[in-house]
Amino acid sequence: MPIKIPTDLPAKAILNAENIFIMTETRAGKQDIRPLRILVLNLMPKKIETETQLCRLLGNTPLQVELELIKTKSHESKNTSQEHMISFYKTFDDVCDENFDGMIITGAPVEQLKFEDVDYWDELCRIMEWSKTHVWSTFHICWGAQAALYYHYGIKKYDLPEKLFGVFPHKAEKKNSMLLRGFDDIFMVPHSRHTTILREEVEAVPGLRILASSKEAGVYAISTKKGRQIFITGHSEYDSDTLYNEYNRDLDAGKPIEKPVNYFPDDKVIPKPPVTWRSSANLLYSNWLNYFVYQNTPYDITTIK
Repeated sequence: MPIKIPTDLPAKAILNAENIFIMTETRAGKQDIRPLRILVLNLMPKKIETETQLCRLLGNTPLQVELELIKTKSHESKNTSQEHMISFYKTFDDVCDENFDGMIITGAPVEQLKFEDVDYWDELCRIMEWSKTHVWSTFHICWGAQAALYYHYGIKKYDLPEKLFGVFPHKAEKKNSMLLRGFDDIFMVPHSRHTTILREEVEAVPGLRILASSKEAGVYAISTKKGRQIFITGHSEYDSDTLYNEYNRDLDAGKPIEKPVNYFPDDKVIPKPPVTWRSSANLLYSNWLNYFVYQNTPYDITTIK
């Protein structure tokens, strides 16, 4: 089934070329079906790139998805044109009276700041609190996961001695978890971050379960008991060249950076290394949509609480 996106969203052409089944608002309006309403709070600097990555994964499932994009009102994007933001993004105030089957809160390049020093922290806290009564299941990515764990459960983030950068092997700790259904015993996930959370602090919260982890990258997937909140510390949505672009960005900025681990074949820098995480990424989002959203959300989403 398709993902319903705004008719002129730039991701449309890319996804069509990849044979991802998408549907414009015009065509979707002619169908008698209730799609899953998925809200995306996009905090990443390259909005169009992140939109495309998420649409690719959400569109590769048997479920029809209607996507809504929102931005923070308290922070203006410097890396995406205002024309694009005005055309495709709403603010939280525009949607706060609505309900959604699922929500994704992305990562953000602010992890080395204290949470309270982030200029949109108060607005994000308001959105995260609202999500508990207006969204059935919320999926948090990287810094978004750290922020939510801190806000909801008081779990802190800690600076790493050096940037965790590369593609790392992971394994399931709860092999019967529906979120990891169909995963290989070992699966790869990209990470790009300067901070981490501590396993013992997660384990100290009775309502949280660690589903998967990595020896090198630490805790990866966390869920509440009923899956109303999912926390993912890596970037399964990344494209083949995302880490390459980040590596060159840091080099150009004169930052200390090593080549991403397990990424470039034979450690030779090339623009588009082979992807080793695509199948698990598709399963991750498909399982979330199916087992934690579609199978459990009420048909009348106005009854979510």
